[in-house]
Amino acid sequence: MRVTWEEPGWERVAPGIGRRRLPGWDCTVGLVVGASAALLVDAGSHLAEGAALRAGAGRLLGPGRRVTHLALTHPHFDHVFGAAAFAGAEVFGAAGLDAALADGREELRADAVRNGLGADAAAEAADRLVRPGHLVPPGGEVGLDLGGGVRAVLANVGPGHTAHDLAVLVPGAPGSEGAEGPATVFCGDLVEESGEPQAGPDAVPSRWPAALDRLLALGGQDAVYVPGHGALVDAAFVRSQRDALAARFGVSR
Repeated sequence: MRVTWEEPGWERVAPGIGRRRLPGWDCTVGLVVGASAALLVDAGSHLAEGAALRAGAGRLLGPGRRVTHLALTHPHFDHVFGAAAFAGAEVFGAAGLDAALADGREELRADAVRNGLGADAAAEAADRLVRPGHLVPPGGEVGLDLGGGVRAVLANVGPGHTAHDLAVLVPGAPGSEGAEGPATVFCGDLVEESGEPQAGPDAVPSRWPAALDRLLALGGQDAVYVPGHGALVDAAFVRSQRDALAARFGVSR
């Protein structure tokens, strides 16, 4: 299947792989398209945004197709609050994400409101918060076969930005558009390009540089790295941000 990425707001990253930078918090969502399945990486910041993403992905995928898998990179509202829009999708997260979302529902709602989401939209999203049914163990990986030679690897590379950081690797093999592209790594907020990485109360700063080492080992030197916020970056940028975080948090290298 060939994806043209002509849907407004979507950007082609590699064959069969696209992403969209959402308004408001500049949060990235990704879409990986195989012959028989489609993986969305993160789900937007509220239910209406999730519904718009579902509709846009449906137009990209074509008649009769939908998002079948959803990977949530970490438990922050701007990445998970749209997930309820993807009914029927298999939902994945790092080990402990299910409990973090259940126990932190009220704090997620309050954080969303503090950051400018309307109170009603935040309350509705928190009430319908989706917890992952598939958990990737610490340091572990789960492979997904999306059909037509397209694979995705979900890797639990944290802790760092949070205690439950999931990355998504799409190896640089022939994709659904028939051409070969570089490996692509969706980093969640372990990597940010449009501003300094944010370390909230749930961050694990002492482990964050090591998480970026794992990202680099996952993707390699030539991969395209997709930050949770901002423009696409390369391995050199990730290494530089790793070193800056180590200096910022006093982590010995």
